[in-house]
Amino acid sequence: MRAKPKIYLETTLFNYYFDTDRDAHADTVRLFKAIAAGEYEAYTSDTVVNELLEAPEKKRDAMVALIEEYGIEILHFKEDAEKLTDTYTAEGIVPLKYRTDGIHIALATVNNLDFIVSLNFRHIVNVRTIERAHAANILRGYRPIKIVSPMEMIEHENA
Repeated sequence: MRAKPKIYLETTLFNYYFDTDRDAHADTVRLFKAIAAGEYEAYTSDTVVNELLEAPEKKRDAMVALIEEYGIEILHFKEDAEKLTDTYTAEGIVPLKYRTDGIHIALATVNNLDFIVSLNFRHIVNVRTIERAHAANILRGYRPIKIVSPMEMIEHENA
């Protein structure tokens, strides 16, 4: 029996869940439904929660409610993730101005998750970030983590 993939849901997914005009909305909702069906072990973080809390009240409350509704476990930012995040910014993998994006990658990495699912194509889901984060992780004794969009995650499971 194959173990359920452990996935980290980055902040953008919570936004796209409710953003019906965005192209990735339908695949994002499909991913959440797959989580509800028990196909994935889903995680997010206190960093994501803090970002969600910055949204306007109505949307904020709905996005935060998804965490409980779908049984998503919250990871906490600790020293090992902070050190890895510092590596990502020091090596230019993620710009210092967007350090939070590095936190997402580091949290998923140090918690030995299988995938990061994101719609942040600028600093997370792109070849440059993925290749450089993999190299940094391997050099520090971590395994590479798969960084994908919800569209790729759904495709991965349907393959």
